[in-house]
Amino acid sequence: MRHILIYDGTYEGFFSAVFKIYQEKLGEVLITRKNVHLLFTHSKSIETCTQHASRVYNAFHKKVSKTSLNNFSAAFLSELEGIENSMLDFMQYVFSNKSPVDTNFANEHILRIAQVSKMVNREKHRMEAFTRFQLTKEAIYFATIEPDFNVLPLIASHFTRRYADQKWIIYDVKRKFGLYYDLSKTEIVEIDFSDFAGDENTAKEIFDPSEEQYQQLWKIYFKNVNIPSRRNMRLHLRHVPRRYWKYLTEKQ
Repeated sequence: MRHILIYDGTYEGFFSAVFKIYQEKLGEVLITRKNVHLLFTHSKSIETCTQHASRVYNAFHKKVSKTSLNNFSAAFLSELEGIENSMLDFMQYVFSNKSPVDTNFANEHILRIAQVSKMVNREKHRMEAFTRFQLTKEAIYFATIEPDFNVLPLIASHFTRRYADQKWIIYDVKRKFGLYYDLSKTEIVEIDFSDFAGDENTAKEIFDPSEEQYQQLWKIYFKNVNIPSRRNMRLHLRHVPRRYWKYLTEKQ
């Protein structure tokens, strides 16, 4: 019988589910964030336990390189359907071998995690390049993003270093949470701006009057550095896909 373990969607929750698999010596297992109903299966909700998660994580950490560990966590942030089970296969392969095997890309599970990690990190670099801030009346710089993957945890250190002298918020409109830097630390904040989306009057109340002037200057600069005779739209779209345009000032 296949066992379905339902966890809370957190990294600790995933490792808690893995602990349960080894503790109860479960055979065929499916880890999911959603309640899946299948014939001949047994579903069970897994309570997140920091102690259990730490035991599994520490054991896994000893078996893999830092690069593999980073790839593993990046793959988790992809939120792709079934990625938890690819991660479980990765872990089971690593634990079943005495010698290090986390760089054996001939193994389909090792290769899968590396490929997904590459996708996530590509999105991370795009968010670092395409994020555009607007100044609010509270002197906080505000930016909205809508990445394909949950890359906010990965871009936090970049923006904290780069904009250490100003307060800012980067808000993920898809996942309804953001990062807030208050000049001393960066924290995760949960906000729902869905009621204000596209409301011009609300935008005027929030943003500083000078912000529109800065945006116009940026558009003029972008227009002047753009050389029409050297334009390559196919190459441009490869580096700046259309799905990002609605958050880029120069594309408005």
